Amino acid sequence: MNSPSQISVLQTAWQWWTYAAAYEGYFAATRRLVGVLWEFVRDSTPERLRQRYGDADYDWDYRVNTTSGAVGWRDRLLGMFHSAYQPTEPAAFHEMLDALQQTPNLDRTTLKFRDFTFVDLGSGKGRTLLMASDYPFRRILGVELLPSLHQIAQQNLRQYKSESQKCFALEAICADATAFPFPEDPLVIYLFNPFPESGMRRVFVNLEQTLRAHPRPVYVLYHNPLLEYVLSESARLRKIAGTRQYSLFGSQR
Repeated sequence: MNSPSQISVLQTAWQWWTYAAAYEGYFAATRRLVGVLWEFVRDSTPERLRQRYGDADYDWDYRVNTTSGAVGWRDRLLGMFHSAYQPTEPAAFHEMLDALQQTPNLDRTTLKFRDFTFVDLGSGKGRTLLMASDYPFRRILGVELLPSLHQIAQQNLRQYKSESQKCFALEAICADATAFPFPEDPLVIYLFNPFPESGMRRVFVNLEQTLRAHPRPVYVLYHNPLLEYVLSESARLRKIAGTRQYSLFGSQR
């Protein structure tokens, strides 16, 4: 497996096309590749750039850098083959966490965040980690593939200040989230559609293996659940709540 410092745009595009061709055929995969590159060109126009800076209110309030506007062309292009960087809106995040908090735990008692480790797969610049610290999690981990975004996340974690912060054990990790060894704690796993289907399947094979080895409560909050069917195929997870904006899955005994 390549280390994050060795990520190649050409190799990433080739792996993406190879996977697509295996399922869709060479012609369809090539057509999709052209569409991805054309969308990248469109996304590079000044008008699109101004739109991406529209999510900067959070940064202004907390003096951090989590906006999607300040992302370089190389990372944006890599994102086209994984998932384009886009930070979660605070209102949406708190709605999802409130829904999770109202969900009974596996033993039918109220879910207590202090018993859980929060893990954001594809954590980007770390905005979700900062927002999660408003809740009393045991600890908070973010896993990001791109070194440039990871470095910004580390800086954000160092300088973040909020009177509402309840968890101070925050860590950003630069690694391939599809191969991340999940902690053996009870988990809340957060996804903002960070992977193509191939990556999503690797994540949930990994999760099922750790649940077999170490049965424990695990919840998956999936924002923008375009690949929800991958989670639905898991024998270890069941859907317990959701809207058009997110799905909430929980582990089964």
